[in-house]
Amino acid sequence: MADWATISALATAGGTLALAFTTYASVRSANRAARVAEASLLADLRPLLVESFESDETLRVNFRDIAGVALLLDAALDFVRRGETDRADEILARALDRTRTTIGELRDLSFNLEPVVLRDHGFSSAVTALAQDKGIEHAIQVELDVSAADALGEREQAALYQIVREALEGAIRRGPPNTFTVRIGTAPHRALSVEIVDDAPSERRKRSIEALEERARGLDAELSVDQEDTGTRMQLVVPLDPTRE
Repeated sequence: MADWATISALATAGGTLALAFTTYASVRSANRAARVAEASLLADLRPLLVESFESDETLRVNFRDIAGVALLLDAALDFVRRGETDRADEILARALDRTRTTIGELRDLSFNLEPVVLRDHGFSSAVTALAQDKGIEHAIQVELDVSAADALGEREQAALYQIVREALEGAIRRGPPNTFTVRIGTAPHRALSVEIVDDAPSERRKRSIEALEERARGLDAELSVDQEDTGTRMQLVVPLDPTRE
């Protein structure tokens, strides 16, 4: 007669082996996909992201998270090889959760760094959309005269947009302000003059100003900041690319 206990044990073992093999294959595929995605992401970074990497802590944290996911997948693969599928499932769940969080944060960060409207419609439209959004949210009266910035190249527009965005967000953090003004006009020697003014309490954190100065240097411009009790005035002169008409 058949030993049903033995048959049952063999069937259970076979099912466990099949599950382990399937999990092993899935982990290998996920691990390979994660590494390919990471390599592609690093290879295809837009220049703006590269320039933002040193100054943006969120961006650096997200790249560390990508490496962390790869390590989790390696650990899960090791547990599958040792037949510890429960531990592998636990680690895979953690890797999946971290991946979803990182993707969401990178999507939000990418939009903040270079929104679609900036790529598709230019600087004026992007800054207007930003001003309307923040102005309504924080009851700020925003005044813009920025059409001259459309003479800049795509990379320069993206960098200048970041300066305006960070200046506005800094004013909101310090206030929020009642008014926020951006004026961009022509300057001698094929350049643009940029003036950003807000009436929020002045910035006390040196690091915030240093981040804006670093972005200005990326435009070959020097940022000057005047801080008073009544607000902050930022000015910079951005040279135009001589190869552009």
